[in-house]
Amino acid sequence: MTARPARPRRPSPLAPYARLFARPGARAFTAAGLLARLPMGMLNVSALLMIARIHGSYALAGAVTATALAATAVVGPWTARLVDRHGQARVAVPATALAVAGSVALVLCVRGGAPVWTLFLCTAATATTPNTGGMARARWAHLLRDDPAARHTAHSFEQAADELCFLLGPLLATLLCTTLFPEAGTTVAAALLLTGVLLLAAQRRTEPPVAAPAPSAARPARSPLRTPGLPPLLAVFTATGAVFGSMEVVTVAYADGHGARSAAGAMLALQAAGSCVAGLLCGLRPPAAQPRRRLVAALTAMAALLTAVPLAAATGRLPLVAGALLVAGAATAPAMIAGMALLTARTPAERLNEGMTLAVTALLTGIAAGSAAGGRTVDLLPPGAAGPYAVPALAAALALAVALATTRRPAPATAAVETTQAPAS
Repeated sequence: MTARPARPRRPSPLAPYARLFARPGARAFTAAGLLARLPMGMLNVSALLMIARIHGSYALAGAVTATALAATAVVGPWTARLVDRHGQARVAVPATALAVAGSVALVLCVRGGAPVWTLFLCTAATATTPNTGGMARARWAHLLRDDPAARHTAHSFEQAADELCFLLGPLLATLLCTTLFPEAGTTVAAALLLTGVLLLAAQRRTEPPVAAPAPSAARPARSPLRTPGLPPLLAVFTATGAVFGSMEVVTVAYADGHGARSAAGAMLALQAAGSCVAGLLCGLRPPAAQPRRRLVAALTAMAALLTAVPLAAATGRLPLVAGALLVAGAATAPAMIAGMALLTARTPAERLNEGMTLAVTALLTGIAAGSAAGGRTVDLLPPGAAGPYAVPALAAALALAVALATTRRPAPATAAVETTQAPAS
């Protein structure tokens, strides 16, 4: 009696991620990067709660955290440029040490009742915090330089990791500051940041090599800001950041207006959860042959889904709004993944970390502008009104309009690169 031939095993749907983390050193630098990235969602919220609790002024707390955001937007690209020129370990460790010193000094000044101007000085020192997410992406780009499909999976994972950190960070910060003592959030975030960066810097075998200096006769690498197609992409990131910034303020105000301010955190967590899941699922798809089209498609979906949020808010039912946020969040990560793929394709390899940090700077700028616009709209309308939810919807429409206007005819120098990054999807 002849034995039946064994049926071939179906490949696991998570096989792309399994292959990704089977590479030597991938798990180690990913774990360290996640530890270093978690404080990014903690620091501003922790400082806000700490200053508001001890000084009794949300206006002062908001001004101090806005100073940190503005300083990071200015200093961040310069820190990233030094990382590209001299290596992650040589620059990230001292830059992090200075940023952590600023956070510790802020805690001491707030607790010790120091003059208000010292709070602004201390928080400005935290601007040297390196872009740990960008450093992780640069490592993937180096390890997977000959594997476009794996690079796409890595981009998807990193975007999902960003969403997870910005989901857990504020929740952890709020828990520490409200259940222990006001300074607990900032103290723990600073410790996590320093530990994570030290562990990441220790992973030397996956660190991208520093590009050799160009000969005097050779043309130096072009700044990412002068790369064709990159400034319009940064404008898309800025408008997308406005979606995030306005959504946070508007959701808190909406929940507060309906007597359930504590529910705002859960509502925003649902949006981040939807984005996180969508990012992981996006990594299971083949990379796009033309990332521009996928970016436009994702932005179209985001703009369309966000129009449903004010409609849900008009009913006055928080569970319905939370569901709309969950669904709308599913378009966020695909848009960011496609945008980062375009940015990687358009940025010179030796300036990649600087290019990614410029994207983060654009997002931070958009978040600040969106927060201001959302807050102003909330002040102009009655408490609990659905109207302020039009602000993130309009910001998403603006991101789509910019993408449509600027990616229709890519520059010849970049078009060939972008269309050869991945096989057809």
